[in-house]
Amino acid sequence: MTLVLPKGSASKSRGVSPGIFLLEAKPMREISIFVDESGDAGETSRFYLITLVFHEQNLSISNVVAVYEQDLARRNMADIPMHLGPLMNGNDDYKLLTTAERKQYLSCFRILVEHMPFSYITLAYEKAHFNDEIAKLLMRMKRDLTQFLFDRFEYLSRFEAVKVYYDNGQSIVTEAIHDAVEYVLAKNAIIYKDASPRDYRLFQVADYICSLELIDAKYSCGAQSNTDERFFGAYGSFKKNWLKKLRRKRLV
Repeated sequence: MTLVLPKGSASKSRGVSPGIFLLEAKPMREISIFVDESGDAGETSRFYLITLVFHEQNLSISNVVAVYEQDLARRNMADIPMHLGPLMNGNDDYKLLTTAERKQYLSCFRILVEHMPFSYITLAYEKAHFNDEIAKLLMRMKRDLTQFLFDRFEYLSRFEAVKVYYDNGQSIVTEAIHDAVEYVLAKNAIIYKDASPRDYRLFQVADYICSLELIDAKYSCGAQSNTDERFFGAYGSFKKNWLKKLRRKRLV
């Protein structure tokens, strides 16, 4: 709150009149954290990744999103919420689209991401390093998240509210996020939101980032799929045209 003292008229006995005190409310400083994961707790995936997208609420994304939506409309493309896995494999909302059409969606969304005001971090783990023991992976994830937040405590403590958005995914992610955030930040400043990626563009951004970081992990050890190469080409092309631009927004 800011105290405003308006100019007053001269008083015969005490000089300047104090006038009326007005309380001017400053908007609350808020930061949102959108969480996405890739991989699973079982044996079906080689990697496990968690992505956190940070967005300061005072930095509007409305104009950027409007341009994106206008671009889709101009191309006569429906506004399908981004979900990169189904897009690449032609599933769910993308099942009636050709590969060329799905590539168009991906290109449009990449431009949206490049112009959005956010930063992110992705933690990537190869499960074999933990002997496929989920308890060990969870412990490491909590430690890494806690250290990351501690390193940025001065920055995060400037915000009066920290909103954490996740879609009630895997329990190990939920546990790791809750434990790390609550250990570092004041609990009364944290608000958890169980929300759908369909409702938030930045949730879709988190999915996009987590998926690209997973694809990078696969390329780096020669485990990329034919679908990965169909959409992104050779590893050098993927790094130059996709990963390099994205990582300009990565927190280091």
